Amino acid sequence: MDPNSRPEHAQQPVPAAPSPMYPVAAIAPATRPGRRWLLVLLLLGLFGSLMLNFLLFGLVGLTSLGRLDADRKVQEKYHSLASDAKNKIAIISIEGTILSGEGFVKRQIDRAMDDDDVKAVVLRVDSPGGSVTASDYLYHHLGELRKKKPIVVSMGGLAASGGYYVSMAVGDTPDSIFAEPTTWTGSIGVIIPHYDLSGLLENWNIKEDSIASGPLKQMGSFTKSKTEEERQRERAILGQLVDDSFVRFKQIIADGRPKLKDKLKENPQAIDDLATGQIYNAQQALDSGLIDEIAFVERAIARAVELAGLDADNVQVVEYKRELGLMGALLGSKAQSQSLDLAAMLDMAAPRAYYLCTWLPPLSKSP
Repeated sequence: MDPNSRPEHAQQPVPAAPSPMYPVAAIAPATRPGRRWLLVLLLLGLFGSLMLNFLLFGLVGLTSLGRLDADRKVQEKYHSLASDAKNKIAIISIEGTILSGEGFVKRQIDRAMDDDDVKAVVLRVDSPGGSVTASDYLYHHLGELRKKKPIVVSMGGLAASGGYYVSMAVGDTPDSIFAEPTTWTGSIGVIIPHYDLSGLLENWNIKEDSIASGPLKQMGSFTKSKTEEERQRERAILGQLVDDSFVRFKQIIADGRPKLKDKLKENPQAIDDLATGQIYNAQQALDSGLIDEIAFVERAIARAVELAGLDADNVQVVEYKRELGLMGALLGSKAQSQSLDLAAMLDMAAPRAYYLCTWLPPLSKSP
């Protein structure tokens, strides 16, 4: 080794000892320009994040009140069979709780009604039901559609109560309701959810002091303490409303189920025996005549093709999708369609009747 050479680390200059007049802490290096720009970028990013959150929360609020994306169009998407065929079978989807007749489902119905190339419809139901009025509204408009084009039903995981009610839109067409092997259906009945929280409010020293025009104006209120006489009177009135809706439900089933019509001739109580609110699995529903066949959506499509008098090689199956608005683009379609709705929250307090398979008040509004 060259005696004059030194190791690399030894060649580094030794820093000078700090002067006692100038402490080390006082000799701070000047801020580098790169660091200044990094600090500016971080501040801009923070500000942009705050503004984006503010925008998103504002849009979520507008969406939940139904004031945004209310008139979004329906997009048609290829599903199966001949992709270039002119004749079409349309899949209309009813998913989630049915709390409004107007909305995406109604727009699907209108789209299928106005499209002359649509020759038949497969109604894909995956719903626990919903309000009596909304379910009946969709049933009516599906019935109008059926006057022009045959409808068959394909049930998903759950087609109960109002979900079964809208399925009756197939009318008395034979072999028209198909359920998957794991489908739950039935739950034929009506419920008016009611909760008495007056005792809880008393414990918190909260008094109900509403001003009403009459003694029955607060009927169904969950905050007002009632006497036994008042309670029995209200139950009698609300019970009559439930019974009226229940009668209509059973009549629609009697008119629409060919297999049950034969049973009714032998046993007039056949529908009453089924309409206990019980949920049935697919095999039970088949045995009782509530459905026609246990099969997947492909079988329902084949039946729709048959009813329309078409050739499977010359028809395409399309499904309808929601056109995403700004909220859908930012948060996805689920965030747009499953928002907590103010009107749905108010349903908790209103004496409203439901064709609904649940033990809780509905909060999530279907589109």
